[in-house]
Amino acid sequence: MKEVSTIVKSPKNVCYLQITMNYCAKYLISGFAILLVFIGVISCSNEPDTTFADTVKLALRDVGHHILLSNKDSTSLVNPVKKIGPLKFQVSFESSFSINPDSLVAIIKSSFKKAHLPLNYLTEVIRCHDQEVAYSYEMKMNEEKGIIPCSGRELHKDCYMVTVRFTKAPETFTNNTKLIFLVLIIVLALVVFVFYKRKPKLIPTTQEDIYETIGRYKFYPGQNKLIKEAIEISLSKKECELLSIFIAKPNQIIKRDELTKKVWEDNGVFVSRSLDTYISKLRKKLQEDPSIKLTNIHGIGYKLEI
Repeated sequence: MKEVSTIVKSPKNVCYLQITMNYCAKYLISGFAILLVFIGVISCSNEPDTTFADTVKLALRDVGHHILLSNKDSTSLVNPVKKIGPLKFQVSFESSFSINPDSLVAIIKSSFKKAHLPLNYLTEVIRCHDQEVAYSYEMKMNEEKGIIPCSGRELHKDCYMVTVRFTKAPETFTNNTKLIFLVLIIVLALVVFVFYKRKPKLIPTTQEDIYETIGRYKFYPGQNKLIKEAIEISLSKKECELLSIFIAKPNQIIKRDELTKKVWEDNGVFVSRSLDTYISKLRKKLQEDPSIKLTNIHGIGYKLEI
């Protein structure tokens, strides 16, 4: 046995759905914002990552090796490279040697280029016994833009340490971070744009939007009409009132007295045949659906069978 189903578009339910969507959207946007702040903090840091530091140490050991080879020394050791600052590194040696500035510039540039390190740095040659700077120069991508004094003047044999401080953060690190930061900003902007563009409008529900389902029909009591598969069937006020009573008690016998009292009591003169006439009209309007029957219970009343 089928039962009448009632579908009510509740404004309360629509509001709750709207609030839930807004709540979720706020959390989503907040999550993106926190992520962007985190990336921003990383991108603002001058501290290179571990991979960068390891690469610099390998490159400086290569520099130390070639400095000793230029002194025809293939047996002395290059001491472990030390990190003495965020972007500053130092290499020391086991034995004394002499330094030709031109050779030093070329060796460091070549080693750094092979290691794909930034070519913006300040180099200092420090004497071991008094920690004084015996020679220094600044490189800015190439010799023309940098400051490279005392070309050709050789530093006599002594104990030296070579210090390199990068004047710019590692290029690969900052570029990748900026790219990620930019992508996240674009994604966040798209999320905000799509959310607000597709934000459903809260349309207030009126009594006219409320309908009840009867078989294949949709009954709109507020509009005095039936709709069957997009075909609208108009109802008179009496027909609408009678159908509302039957829908409230499907598959139950409703006495004639109850029907006449509810529909005609305050609506003027009632003729005994009026009820039967309106019931007949309703039957014709519901006859397209065989699952619905408006049955006459002889001597008692009527029943809407679904």
